[in-house]
Amino acid sequence: MIGILLGALVFGYLCGSVPFGLILTRLAGTDDLRSIGSGNIGATNVLRTGNKGLAAATLIGDMLKGTIAVIAAGHFAGPDAAITAGIGAFVGHLFPIWLKFKGGKGVATYIGVLLGLFWPAALAFCAIWIAVALIFRYSSLAALVASAIIPLMLFWSQHQTLAAVFALLSAVLWIMHRANIKRLMDGTEGKIGRK
Repeated sequence: MIGILLGALVFGYLCGSVPFGLILTRLAGTDDLRSIGSGNIGATNVLRTGNKGLAAATLIGDMLKGTIAVIAAGHFAGPDAAITAGIGAFVGHLFPIWLKFKGGKGVATYIGVLLGLFWPAALAFCAIWIAVALIFRYSSLAALVASAIIPLMLFWSQHQTLAAVFALLSAVLWIMHRANIKRLMDGTEGKIGRK
């Protein structure tokens, strides 16, 4: 069983480490994404290039790599492997081997893993994100609020194992957003739609 879970973790990590934002922007002929805006490889920074289509494609790619890792591992090795692969995908996005372990902040992949493990919670995350983003116009704040609420929702809906897993992932996501949190507190965080 340990071998299966280790294999699921590695599989998930390799799926998660595919840097869709960097690949898509290079194919489109834009500047290196890491030299634009925040330097992040995720969809929010791709949006700062002014190409909404590329940003949407990055969002979908970063989500689906988490979902595919979960579904494939679950199909071949069961629910524990699915959860393990999901964790691996999330870590892979944050620390991709192809980019010297400097990746994104994990929001889209978090959603994708959630989608593969318990899709109603993924819809709830997106609904919370949209509501907060519409009110405050901060992508980072929307992600932070949604990721704080989701583990509680999972716990209240009797999915204790998933609640524990996503509490851990949410804590890591918050750590990855520490610079954003500081800018939010300072009033210098960039708003959605600003290049």
